[in-house]
Amino acid sequence: MKSIFRNAGHYAIAAAAFFLTGAGAHAELAVSANDGKQLRPGDTINYVEPDSVTVLDITGKGVRRMGTVAAPACMIGSPTAVAVSRDSRFAIVSACEKMEGGKLVANDTASVVDLSSPSSPRVIQTIHTGNRPGGVSISPNGRLALIANSEDSSVSVFTIAGKTLAAAGTAKLPEKSGPSDVVFTPDGKTAIAIGRGDSHLMILSVNGSQVTYTGRSFSPGLNPYGAVVTHDGKYVINTNLGGALPPPGSPPPGRRARRIGTVSMSDIATGKLAQSVDVGPTPEHIAMSGDGKYIAVVVANGTASVRSDPKWDQVLGLLEIYKVGDGTLAPAGRSDTGHWCQGATFSRDNRTILLQCAAEREIEVFHYDGSNLTWDKGASIPMGARPGSISTAYSR
Repeated sequence: MKSIFRNAGHYAIAAAAFFLTGAGAHAELAVSANDGKQLRPGDTINYVEPDSVTVLDITGKGVRRMGTVAAPACMIGSPTAVAVSRDSRFAIVSACEKMEGGKLVANDTASVVDLSSPSSPRVIQTIHTGNRPGGVSISPNGRLALIANSEDSSVSVFTIAGKTLAAAGTAKLPEKSGPSDVVFTPDGKTAIAIGRGDSHLMILSVNGSQVTYTGRSFSPGLNPYGAVVTHDGKYVINTNLGGALPPPGSPPPGRRARRIGTVSMSDIATGKLAQSVDVGPTPEHIAMSGDGKYIAVVVANGTASVRSDPKWDQVLGLLEIYKVGDGTLAPAGRSDTGHWCQGATFSRDNRTILLQCAAEREIEVFHYDGSNLTWDKGASIPMGARPGSISTAYSR
């Protein structure tokens, strides 16, 4: 597929617009969605915090919190529940659960957050989606937003005018496909829904505001979760919580079997698997660098969710970097992390990576030089609620 938007010219124009607008005049922005509802037995915090959306400045070497607004958020599901517009003037944040009568129940809303004044973000619109909305993507031309609904096995479609979203229909997917994410190809003519429920990646046709399932799908692994598309539009790269597909004719793994998660790289045109890489138990998130040269993979690695767990000091999470080639993924850095980590995102120069760790309720900071990944433990940013999804204008 020919790349129209994800190329050097596009990013140069986007960067220029970004730094000349109010939102980007002094800062490179990252947006974190934080879930205050997720309590765990044995945790030191036993009360519900408000959900929130936090804006971070990741300009240069430093990272600082700019502003926070109360808004529905959820860390359950793929950490792709935040999408930031190309000019960083607004973000869309989905929330798959809400607290009702003291219990967590399915939700069906997403929020539009105005980032014009990053120190004072505002919720300017609430939109209705399908049940349990998850991954959010904005089209390369900025005119369309897609939200994957896992419980409804559908994708909600919205048109974008300025900072206002309008419902434009629903793309129905196979029953029980349970999409956790959806992502556009660079030309904006195709989208890929990630079916965690049936272990298939489903190809959607995008024609203006009409989004339909083509009936074509392929399976690169078990329980795919989140995805990115290479900047040339040829490959989709996704995490598989259940690992690689079993050999033909072999029985499926038992429910309690320890599974080594994988990252798959597949040819979008043919569905053929180009490469599969073992990354470790529970690859929560995959993020692409703004220039498309690297991906970051967040691996939960069986870490504890509370400090009182006996394995807290023995088991750490992993952050893994891979260099993206033509049908290849090459290891390019790795570091231990905190616990129960969720989403990650690169700074524009690839030198800083932010990582959300839900157990610590903080965002950890890593420095990267193209081969060495270093955890800057003194730079972590406390968040209060558990951070669960994060994005910049060029994360996908």
